[in-house]
Amino acid sequence: MITSLFTNRDYLRLFIAQVSSLFGTGLTTVALGLLSYELAGADAAAVLGTALTIKMFVYVTVAPIVAAYADRFPRRRFLVGLNLVRAAVVLALPFIDQIWQIYVLIPVLQTASAAYTPTYQAIIPDILPDEREYTRALSAAQLAATMETLLSPMLAAAVLTLISFHWLFVGTAIGFAVSAVLVIATRIPNARSATADTFRDRIAVGMRIFAATPRLRGLLGLNLVVAAAGSVIMVNTVNYVRDTLGGTQSGVAMLLSANGFGTMLVALSLPRFLDRLGARPVMLAGGATLIVGLGGAVALSATDAGDWRWGAAIAVWAVVGAGTAAVLTPTGQVLRRSSQPADRPALFAAQFSLSHLAWLLTYPIAGWLTAAGLTTTWMTLAVIAGIGITVAVRMWPRHDPAEITHLHEAGTIDPARLADADRVGDRLYRHTHVYVIDAEHRRWPTQGAREHALVA
Repeated sequence: MITSLFTNRDYLRLFIAQVSSLFGTGLTTVALGLLSYELAGADAAAVLGTALTIKMFVYVTVAPIVAAYADRFPRRRFLVGLNLVRAAVVLALPFIDQIWQIYVLIPVLQTASAAYTPTYQAIIPDILPDEREYTRALSAAQLAATMETLLSPMLAAAVLTLISFHWLFVGTAIGFAVSAVLVIATRIPNARSATADTFRDRIAVGMRIFAATPRLRGLLGLNLVVAAAGSVIMVNTVNYVRDTLGGTQSGVAMLLSANGFGTMLVALSLPRFLDRLGARPVMLAGGATLIVGLGGAVALSATDAGDWRWGAAIAVWAVVGAGTAAVLTPTGQVLRRSSQPADRPALFAAQFSLSHLAWLLTYPIAGWLTAAGLTTTWMTLAVIAGIGITVAVRMWPRHDPAEITHLHEAGTIDPARLADADRVGDRLYRHTHVYVIDAEHRRWPTQGAREHALVA
């Protein structure tokens, strides 16, 4: 159970600090959308799209570098400093009055955020040296990141019904300050020295597992679907409510609440379906739901008048939330199933970078293409989502057993690993076990190779 980790007080403090930082980043994104509209009006989508594109570029470039060299920093002071930098930036955001100032502050904020997560992840194995506890901590980190993505819009919507969006920045700064205090109170051991080829290995291992594992190639397609639909919510909600529907800040809060409600409803009911159906049908159904939601958004954007649009928009935003939850909630399970415990940090880091690459593609489309109209923008994103789900269906085989029968040639693997294998020739062994890509299994067995192994 993940909750058993919380008996370790140092881990509990660090985990709460991470959750506080994640939700702070998510709330800042929502508040930034409203600030962009205040400064740019109808051009807010382009401003927000640019700001979020900067965010994703920083995440894709900075996070892997910091992950490789996190062991060289005085980590407690580094994390505290990152939280204080983020608190200072978000406190400055309500006072800016020029669009260019957003483009100056956002890279600073997101560089600090991109550096925080891999540093946190590098600390966890030092606090939880037991391999099983560390594996559960990885799952908890994935769960926290997923729940932030799912719940931040809903939390922001609840706050916006009571106060102006400017106060979201103040609340976020308080969250970062709390995170800094919790880090100060945590006993963080000195970093263990890393080998010279750590950077190359950490980048290569996760990417190699992704490239060689069919279900993970399918996950890449689903990442693209989530990013395409999510960009509509994160970038275009403010403009759609204010300019198309003629609503106010409370209208923005209402659509974000609908998105969060759809997310929460599916996330809470999903475990029973996952146990019975498995990840693939649930996640593909989520991807299909997102495409339905995008189709509904396109239809709405082509309609010029009618109060019924509010109800329809609430339904569409809820459908997108439901689809997002159906894809993201099982992701950690798929990653764990596809890797050895020793390779999981590299695989989780690869998913972090690759999923953000998808957003790096869709954010600028959602922001910059709005000059051609929301219908054109959302149709383009729907096409991208269609490509993503096509990749997922084709790459992730319907028959995806955990155990695979395959052949090993003598001398290519540690003999101790073949203790339960059957010898089927002078140099061949037939082996059946849970199959993942690792140092001794570098390629996924083709269907022909599996049939040959069974015949042998």
